[in-house]
Amino acid sequence: MPFLNRSSEQQAPAKMPPQKSSVTIPVGKVVLKAELTLPVHPKGVVLFAHGSGSGRLSPRNRYVAEVLNEQGLGTLLADLLTSVEEEIDNEMRHLRFDIPLLAGRLQGITDWTQENADIRGLGIGYFGASTGAAAALIAAASHPTLVQAVVSRGGRPDLAANFLPQVKAPVLLIVGEYDHDVITLNKQALAKLNDSSRLDIIPRARHLFEEPGALEDVAHLAADWFGKHITG
Repeated sequence: MPFLNRSSEQQAPAKMPPQKSSVTIPVGKVVLKAELTLPVHPKGVVLFAHGSGSGRLSPRNRYVAEVLNEQGLGTLLADLLTSVEEEIDNEMRHLRFDIPLLAGRLQGITDWTQENADIRGLGIGYFGASTGAAAALIAAASHPTLVQAVVSRGGRPDLAANFLPQVKAPVLLIVGEYDHDVITLNKQALAKLNDSSRLDIIPRARHLFEEPGALEDVAHLAADWFGKHITG
């Protein structure tokens, strides 16, 4: 009888890597650059809302996106400002705090997802950082049936105060232990959010979560939150 290599017979098939693509998204009179990553059979897609001078190339958000991709979630990292606007903002530093502008851009990106054949029909989540968290919450309030979950990393949800009671999606607020002022602002925002929302404080972490293990904690908390609440 010929020898059978049972270990090779039983070897699991190689996992297909996620599909990555650069896309452009028309929103009003501007066109925004974005990176779309989709695992095979994605459970949903998470849109990133960057703030305070950050964009789709942010290493912190790209790391979080990779963790979400590993958990079967698609990600869309889009610049909320054009390259010209970014140059202006680098000098004036005012557009990053223009919450209505950022929220409007995110709303337009969300509408675009419903026209894209690859992601149309998937459950939507928002991951907002810094002032981008306020934009994400306003956009979530305007898409109550489409947006299923929101995560804020070191965010300023207080800048969306008037919209917080209108947010239907469960919201996870993540703040570093040493980011004292932002903790206070997030506690105030949590009181205006729905009962399914929560505040988590990362021990021994500051605003940018640069301490060893801090960003990993953020990423896994976000993955668990989206995995629980995005239903496809």
